[in-house]
Amino acid sequence: MHRPWLDHYDYWVPPHLTYPERPLWEILDATCIDVPDRVATVFLGATLTYREVKTRSDRFAAALRALGIGPGDRVGIMLPNCPQYVIAAFGILRAGAIVVNLNPTFTPRELQIVAADSGLRLVVTLDALVPLVRSVGAPAAIDHIVVTALAEYGAGGAQAPRLDGCLAFADLTVGDGQPPITRAAVHPDDVAVLQYTGGTTGMPKGAMLTHRNIFANVVQTEVYTYRARTRGEGRYMLIIPFFHIFGFTVGMMKGAWVGATMLLFPRFDVDAVLAAVREHVPTYFPGVPTIWAALLAHPEAPQAGLDRIRICTSGAAPLSQEFIDRFEQTFGRALFEGFGLSEASPVTHSTPLFGMRKVGTVGLPMPDTDIKVVDLQTGERDLPLGEAGELCISGPQIMKGYWNQPDETARVLRRHADGRLWLHTGDVAVIDADGYTRIVQRKKDTIIVDGFNVYPSEVEAVLVEHPAVRMAAVLGQPDPYHGEVVRACVVFHEGQHASAEALIAHCRQGLAPYKVPATIDVRRELPLTAVGKVLYRVLREELASSGSPA
Repeated sequence: MHRPWLDHYDYWVPPHLTYPERPLWEILDATCIDVPDRVATVFLGATLTYREVKTRSDRFAAALRALGIGPGDRVGIMLPNCPQYVIAAFGILRAGAIVVNLNPTFTPRELQIVAADSGLRLVVTLDALVPLVRSVGAPAAIDHIVVTALAEYGAGGAQAPRLDGCLAFADLTVGDGQPPITRAAVHPDDVAVLQYTGGTTGMPKGAMLTHRNIFANVVQTEVYTYRARTRGEGRYMLIIPFFHIFGFTVGMMKGAWVGATMLLFPRFDVDAVLAAVREHVPTYFPGVPTIWAALLAHPEAPQAGLDRIRICTSGAAPLSQEFIDRFEQTFGRALFEGFGLSEASPVTHSTPLFGMRKVGTVGLPMPDTDIKVVDLQTGERDLPLGEAGELCISGPQIMKGYWNQPDETARVLRRHADGRLWLHTGDVAVIDADGYTRIVQRKKDTIIVDGFNVYPSEVEAVLVEHPAVRMAAVLGQPDPYHGEVVRACVVFHEGQHASAEALIAHCRQGLAPYKVPATIDVRRELPLTAVGKVLYRVLREELASSGSPA
């Protein structure tokens, strides 16, 4: 296979890497051997060393086993970025269980779907979110709820409230003496994380990411962005949420692998970020366009010292050349783009640090990652460089499949004539003569808001539950701050009507905030196929001709 991208790697990046054949929890073990007293987390004015994180995660693993949770069981984490997330994740993995990442902004409906599909046995969450977790009913009843509060790990160490029927995170992680040794028998190809994403139906499905997948992506991204690694150096600015696979792998896991001090933010606050930049001088800052846009808009940001950060990377949504130029002129620091998807743990591409950069591309594939495009009709014919087709990816970071969905797995993971499994991404792309990839469009019309996927069919299903709405069609609309926002077009039942405000309020009852439409257009009709399916391309053209393009 011809791999033109190898000629354009930075000089220290090899075409092939060696990956540890070990479970993910050994990332923490290795760092504790080398730099046990290195500060691991900085959070709300308090710190933990790697030794302290490991001791508490070991206790949590032992507590899980005492509760009857072991290899293959699914354990949810519904937390923002905080030390408890790091402790819980490594403890779950050490017990041999599977981490199920849960978005804290889920509605009861969304949590019910994921809990039922994954078979959650336990959820670690905040005291304020316990009513949400308790709303999950049969057949997805959760055995145990473990409760913490953000202030527990901030300066002062305030205790979380004791709630009836719940276990206290502190009771399971803090104690005297050495914690019991827990080492579940885990193979690198066992599932480590269920990362829920959407599909052709718009309903969530769990990408099964193995210990091997995530460990490989940690090593790939670490080598790609650093010429040499000395464990115990670096400071990671971690705003991207760990419940998103970008934050989980590139933030938390890679941060622990290199022994970095992780500056944790439970939410994005520009003033707090700028204060941390001044005080800690981060070396690595992974982000999404929303973060960079907010920093560019802040009057004090140019004087905060962002030029001292070694590497700033952006993922989840594309950036315009004008935006990149403005960032680099304002902060005196390059902004590097990457590309990936949940099914790939997630990173597959990135622009080289010092090599050639091409406007409008997502850069080059990671080491050991092969890419090609195939025809859109059959998905079986390889296309030459320069032609547009569906992007396919093969590499050690590609998922095992979708949880309990063999048909969907077979649709996206296909064995080609070369005998290898290839992930069909659903993205239309062009690979140029140098191996740089340009994403032309998303085949599945997924909307990306602040780096989170929004599936039109899910929003449409909620809209038509409103008694006044007969039909709905949802599109993405470009937005300078969020990347995209949700735009809905609705047709009412004859004689019925509802205000845009009422429909938006209705959506808030069943959808996470980022999925709620920003605008709603009322139409007499929608363009349809002969079998009644919405013609989204025609709808976009109609909106554009009316002066309000989507």
